[in-house]
Amino acid sequence: MKSILSQIIAANKTEEQKAAEAIQAEINNPTTKADRRNFLKKTALGGISLAGFMGMSMEDTVAHSASRVNRASNPSELKITDMRYAVLKLGKSFSNSRNAIIRIDTNQGIYGLGEVRDGADVRYALMLKNRLLGQNPCNVEMLFKSIKQFGMHGRQGGGVCAVETALWDLAGKAYNVPAWQLLGGRYRDKVRLYSHMPDSGEVPLAKMDMSQFKADIKKRKEEQGFTWIKIHPGMQMYNQIPGTTVNTRYVPGYGSANDGFMDYRNMRHPFTGIQVTEKGLDELAKYVAAVREVIGYEMPMATDHIGQFDINNSIRIGKKLEPYRLAWLEDVVSWEFADQHKRVTDAIETPTITGEDIYLKEEFMKLCDMQAVDIMHPDLGTSGGLLETKKIGDYAEEKGCAMALHHAGSPVLYMANVHSAAATQNFLALEMPNQCVDNAWWKDLAKPTGKNPLHVKGFAPVPDDAPGLGIELNEEVMKQHLNPEDTSFFRPTPEWNEKRSHDRLWS
Repeated sequence: MKSILSQIIAANKTEEQKAAEAIQAEINNPTTKADRRNFLKKTALGGISLAGFMGMSMEDTVAHSASRVNRASNPSELKITDMRYAVLKLGKSFSNSRNAIIRIDTNQGIYGLGEVRDGADVRYALMLKNRLLGQNPCNVEMLFKSIKQFGMHGRQGGGVCAVETALWDLAGKAYNVPAWQLLGGRYRDKVRLYSHMPDSGEVPLAKMDMSQFKADIKKRKEEQGFTWIKIHPGMQMYNQIPGTTVNTRYVPGYGSANDGFMDYRNMRHPFTGIQVTEKGLDELAKYVAAVREVIGYEMPMATDHIGQFDINNSIRIGKKLEPYRLAWLEDVVSWEFADQHKRVTDAIETPTITGEDIYLKEEFMKLCDMQAVDIMHPDLGTSGGLLETKKIGDYAEEKGCAMALHHAGSPVLYMANVHSAAATQNFLALEMPNQCVDNAWWKDLAKPTGKNPLHVKGFAPVPDDAPGLGIELNEEVMKQHLNPEDTSFFRPTPEWNEKRSHDRLWS
């Protein structure tokens, strides 16, 4: 395992050991109330690795996890009656201007919340409604198997994942336990978050206001409490300097706002023909060195969006940036080119990572088996939801790979990630992009139903006193941030009730 990754994992384990000792101290404290002590004893157990029992039914898992808890409803009689939605606008970019929240209602008045991944169409979820009506939402695995054929890589997995998330929220509420409890238990009582570079640092070095950038980094570290940061040292940081890149003047769509089929941004990395020159590498290194100097070396610093290059240029960039001890290089080539990822991974010292657009565990398993990258990076809104993401983490753990989580959503998808991360041992950190960190209203979109806030000083407290995902929506704030394309707000959707096709995949 690469040395920088070993150091990060060791630091994480130390932090989690301190947290576990704090829980035990609360249990041993004679002033702790009996009901609180009993709850801590029940929920402080480590998570169960699903890599060892992937064939066990979810009904058995739920029965085992909830065998000694009070039930808030009558789970055996619970039925799905409706699916409704609201579409938020969290930012201006193509990926965060549409965040669809779904609500699955039941005959007993409890509901489950899910989120269609950022930038995806809510219809990916609505088309599944007719396969859920009348079903018991606690049969999570069976329902997931019945709809997973309608998901795909990228945003097309968003509907299936939103439904799966809402089902876990419902099951947790039905059995009156947190979602992580139904996944087998938790390994940690707080989840580490990684943030993005402040906007003042997302400019070429020559245009950077260094005093402002230093102040913004100080805020990230001291006021906001983040202990991990991601930067974006792409071509935009140096390609305006003559002689730094090859082919950027001629590749379709470069430097324009168009998003056509042949736009370089829609091409897989090996097909753009873009290269970086030695001068470009030097300018890139200057930028990363300046940023690293401000951030310091005690904080992990990851990178994303280095450019649409082939593996040869990716290796050259990786080698050039090795002195800055980066936590990872992300998506150096398209995820499906596993052989090319392995060539990059084997050629450089910096850890590599991919996975935010992969649907279901099977492709992650291939990457793990090949040791193609050092870290798996699923987005729970695409990868299959809470349980499938935990399975990915468990398999990666068996193969000696760590896992971080990609995320760019509302508090609904965020809390789904928190529960899955809490139940996965080899987890490193969960993404909190700028639209979540720097918009004061983001955290007000939902209200915790337990005692803990959504995040505190760069960490997410894992709910231990709230069922399901542990949140309810703040409808007043949500209505202020609806996408203007669709301002309907959780209206009934009878037009999606009827099943219109026979979808069995065999004869």
